Amino acid sequence: MGPMVARPGSTGDPAADPVGGVSDPASPGREDNCRTDVPARPPGRLDGSRCSVQALARADSSIATASPVSRWLLIEQPGPWGRQALLDSRFDAEVAPLLAERAARAGVRVLLVRRPGDRLADSGRRWGYADSRPGREGLWWSVRSSDADLLTAPWDGSVGEAAPGQTYLVCTHGGHDACCALRGRPLARALPTPGPADVWECSHLGGDRFAANLLVLPYGFYYGQVPGDGGLVVAAHDRGQVALPWLRGRAGVAAPAQAAQHYAREELGLLGVDDLAPLGVTPLQSDGAEAERWEVTLAGTAGSVVVVTVESRPAPEAVRLTCQAVRPGRVRTWHHLALATRRSDP
Repeated sequence: MGPMVARPGSTGDPAADPVGGVSDPASPGREDNCRTDVPARPPGRLDGSRCSVQALARADSSIATASPVSRWLLIEQPGPWGRQALLDSRFDAEVAPLLAERAARAGVRVLLVRRPGDRLADSGRRWGYADSRPGREGLWWSVRSSDADLLTAPWDGSVGEAAPGQTYLVCTHGGHDACCALRGRPLARALPTPGPADVWECSHLGGDRFAANLLVLPYGFYYGQVPGDGGLVVAAHDRGQVALPWLRGRAGVAAPAQAAQHYAREELGLLGVDDLAPLGVTPLQSDGAEAERWEVTLAGTAGSVVVVTVESRPAPEAVRLTCQAVRPGRVRTWHHLALATRRSDP
C-alpha cells in the first residue's frame, strides 16, 4: 500500500482557477513568449532548473490533478498572451474584466485558443462553449463580430455548431510558464489527429510541472507529461478509451474520486471514457491528524459497484511547483488502501 499519486496542495498550483488565470487584474505586464504572428523570443531551454524537468526526475505523479471546473469558454485569440492571458492579450481591454467576472459567477473557465502556427491576421474570431458534465458533453463553435458579444452570448450549447469527435487543447502558455511553451508547442504541432481543426494551442491549464499538458474535450480528460507526438492519447480516445499512463483525471470530479477511478481502472482494466462513474464520496476517520481518508463508490459493470478507499497525506518535503515559483510548495501524496466490488442495492 505504497504511495499512489500526488496532487497539488494549497500553494503553487493554479489548476483550480475557474477563469484561467485572470483573477488578479494587476498583471505584471505583457510577455511575448507566446507570440505566433512574429518570430517568437525563445522562452529558454529545458535544463535542470525547469519545473517539468525536476518533476520528471522526482517521478511526480499527476494523478487526481484535473481541474474541478467542467465548463469552458474558448476564445480564439492569436498573438501574444501575457501571464494573465485574457487581460494581457489583444482581446478588448474593456471587455476582458467584465467577461472574467461573468465567467467566475457562472463557474466557467476561460481559455484563449489559437491554431498552431497561426498569425494574428488568421483569426476567425471563433469562440466555443464546452461542457464535460456527464450526459451534457458537447462543444459548440460560434463566430463573434466583437469581443463584447461574449458578455451576452448564451453559454449553454444553444448556439453554434457542434464539434464532431474529440477536440484537443495543448497548453502552450509560455507567458505563464516556460515549460508550457517548450514542451507544449512541439506537441501541438505533431499531435496526429484526424484533421487540423481538432487541435488548438490554449492558455494555462494548470499543473505547469506536468507539461506537456493536454485537455481532451468534450469529456474533459486532463493529461500530463504527454510523451512524443501524443499519438497514444489520440489512439485511445479514437477507441472511446482513456490513455491511463498519462491521465491526470476528469474535470469536475472531486480529487478523491479521481484517485479512486485511476486505481480502479488499473485493477479492473476498465478504460472506457464512461466507465466507473462516481456515485459517492464519503469522508472517513483517518489515523493521523494530517491524513485525509475517503471511501469512494463507483459504478461497476453488470449492475455492480466498486468501493475504493483512498488516503492523502502531506508530502515530506516542499518542492518547486512552477518555474516562476518564489518558494517551494507542498503536494499531498495519494495512497490506495482497499478495493472491493459489490452488488448494487436494488
